[in-house]
Amino acid sequence: MEKRELPIGVIDSGLGGISVLKELLLAMPNEKYIYIGDSANAPYGVKGPEEILMLTENSVKALLERRIKALVIACNTATGVAVKYLREKYAELPIIGLEPALKPAVENCEGGAVAVMATPVTLSEEKFRILYDRYKENTEIITVGAPKIVEFVEKGVFEGEELEGYLAELFEPYKEKNIESVVLGCTHFPFVTDAISKVTGAKRIYDGGRGAALETRRRLEALGLLSEENDGYVSLENTLDDPEILRLSEVLLER
Repeated sequence: MEKRELPIGVIDSGLGGISVLKELLLAMPNEKYIYIGDSANAPYGVKGPEEILMLTENSVKALLERRIKALVIACNTATGVAVKYLREKYAELPIIGLEPALKPAVENCEGGAVAVMATPVTLSEEKFRILYDRYKENTEIITVGAPKIVEFVEKGVFEGEELEGYLAELFEPYKEKNIESVVLGCTHFPFVTDAISKVTGAKRIYDGGRGAALETRRRLEALGLLSEENDGYVSLENTLDDPEILRLSEVLLER
């Protein structure tokens, strides 16, 4: 098989990266995709960097054994911890990571505050701190650690009183702030966008999935690796051997 017809590998700590996979399918519907969710070890956002790096590389190795032409790390936490190391170790492989879409949120801000929701690890990583420092002078940026949203999504809970109560508790310290927009710094979070909008009253919600998909397409096009065939497919896989997880994966892909 020619290299351009090999699949694109997509990894995440669980089901959240399917939000990025959906954007990849919109940008490149003819490509082949292998998605590996590591729900057996989710959430990553409360683990230490060494464990996150090990788990992330385990998924990468599993994909490399299958042969892929590019890797998308569809997880902000794994990107922050592992992308530099992986790019150095697997220099021949195009590797695209995720980062919170803070730039467009700040550039389109009309005077209110921008809230960045992410896992504690993502917010503490140098990659995010650099991004934060770049834009903090332009507008008020609030950081909100929200690890439990991952657990809601992994259980298939996208709305309801329990989720909204958790979100209200998170934003209670900022109820006097005029939160104009929310940046979703975890790929699980787009699946609960309606609940986040309802609780925060934010006018706009941003996530990095579309940007990552367009960057993947740009990288593959520059390398002459876009598929020329019309037989794309998606293989949804998970480290948690549970039929319900695979069913939920399919539900999220169609959501």
